[in-house]
Amino acid sequence: MMPPEGNDVIVSVDFSGISMGTEKLLYNGTMPVFPGLGYPLVPGYEAVGRIVDAGESARSRIGEAVFVPGSSKFIGARGLFGGSAQTLITGTNRVLSIPSGLGEQAVLLSLAATARHAMVGGALPDLVIGHGVLGRLIARMAVAQGQSPTVWEIAPERMDGAEGYAVTTADADERRDYKSIYDCSGDSDIIDPLVMRMAPGGEIVLVGFYAQPLHFNFAPAFRREMRMRIATEFQPQDLADVIAMVDAGTLSLDGLVTNRVPANDAATAYGQAFTNPSCLKMVFDWRNVA
Repeated sequence: MMPPEGNDVIVSVDFSGISMGTEKLLYNGTMPVFPGLGYPLVPGYEAVGRIVDAGESARSRIGEAVFVPGSSKFIGARGLFGGSAQTLITGTNRVLSIPSGLGEQAVLLSLAATARHAMVGGALPDLVIGHGVLGRLIARMAVAQGQSPTVWEIAPERMDGAEGYAVTTADADERRDYKSIYDCSGDSDIIDPLVMRMAPGGEIVLVGFYAQPLHFNFAPAFRREMRMRIATEFQPQDLADVIAMVDAGTLSLDGLVTNRVPANDAATAYGQAFTNPSCLKMVFDWRNVA
């Protein structure tokens, strides 16, 4: 490995997470065309570790525990987003210091930042679709701000774990006046069922990643004067905000990492993460990988 230059830092990765959005689409071959997509490819954007070396202008950061969303400095491979590796080299401005005691839970900071980005500037959710990690984080943030949303889930294995909000199925919920609906499902057929449950002037926030074109019937949406908002990638400030929330105790990451395996078990771990509904977050442990 060449020594770092300028503002570069070298991060020795302890843990990285498998994304249930982009990486699942890559795994099953349904990922849409996306900037940086090509093979060979290093996926992932949920890595945490410690800075072990740095360029001249970043040497004061050596030893910091950090979150790093990946790297674009691979040789012979593309990085989308380049976080699933034992060692990452990137600019110092792309890594954020984290509380050293978080351990594997720190991989969840990117999803927490995604949830934060979706909620900033909009109404708090009164309905969340999906009780995976992203849906749980949105619900937890809403509860911390005084809102008690309803969450819809279809998998029996994911119905538990709610604190301060209710989890149910769409069929068991008779409510028809939701004003702020956050969809984490990634289901391109979801819009019409949600429109039928919303109050006039309600908003649907698309927080998931959708492989297929979204579609909906215009007339019901027109009658309700439905609004739709897309939440894209989190920004550095979103990540800084959630780190502060976790550090202050206003956001808990407990109970969300359900599976951890050595990184050299990746061949079987991806399949388990994407097919086992009781697996909320699969984490790779890079610490003892030869």
